[in-house]
Amino acid sequence: MISVMVENSHAHCPNDHTDGGEHSYDSVGSDDGTSEIDLLLPQVSRSGALTLHEQVAAEIRRAIADGEARPGQRIPQARDLAAELGVNTNTVLRALRMLRDEGLVEMGRGRSIRVAGTPERSAVLTRTKELLEFARSQGYERDELIAILGSLQ
Repeated sequence: MISVMVENSHAHCPNDHTDGGEHSYDSVGSDDGTSEIDLLLPQVSRSGALTLHEQVAAEIRRAIADGEARPGQRIPQARDLAAELGVNTNTVLRALRMLRDEGLVEMGRGRSIRVAGTPERSAVLTRTKELLEFARSQGYERDELIAILGSLQ
């Protein structure tokens, strides 16, 4: 059974973790030998500066950065996260797609969602995408950029 522990704090800001409380997780074994975790996520703020999907992505990103969710572990399905957070499943899916594009999660067949990378890997992918966009804006093609990077070794 998948459960998501949601922190209920009406004064809790989605990016503020100064409440003194520990964020914790529990691993639940699965049939394929991997572990599935229970995440402690704060309620999303409908009046916050960030959109709902950005808040969900930020909290999962924080859980990965804090070591609550480690590479290879499964996280709860989008519909379960959505139900516990009180948001639409599409909001959670949009957040998960952001995290997938950052290299932090993999979304497999069925509804399997696994932590794929670390915050460091995500930062490298983000910067690489920025470099690619900059190179293209300067007239460089992909192969030319690869050659430049290869010459730096």
